[in-house]
Amino acid sequence: MSTKLKVVLASLALIVLIVGGFAAYTWSALKISYSSGDRSGYVQKLSKKGWVCKTWEGEMAMVSMPGTAPEIFHFSVRDEAVAARINQALGKRVAIHYEQHKGVPTKCFGESEYFITDVRVAE
Repeated sequence: MSTKLKVVLASLALIVLIVGGFAAYTWSALKISYSSGDRSGYVQKLSKKGWVCKTWEGEMAMVSMPGTAPEIFHFSVRDEAVAARINQALGKRVAIHYEQHKGVPTKCFGESEYFITDVRVAE
């Protein structure tokens, strides 16, 4: 084998390793959750955002005691069915279930690290 062919093959192998490593890292960041839990409050905003990668992004106002300033919880929704259920519940008190994914490499999967997986209207 010539030296040029060895360099080309080594370069291709390096590119495949880098792309494969990035793909494996992205997959694991999206599949393995750092934490999960529930939060309740009033969803005050849900919109589909992005130039190329459209994602559902929202805000929920969480009020701990009447008369106090609400804490704003920013979240992303990847499932269209869950986004539709959140849209139907706008203005109502809801409980949402989230999974926190740290280290997601791009904003293409969501602007927040909190991904909503379920929503239910609170009584």
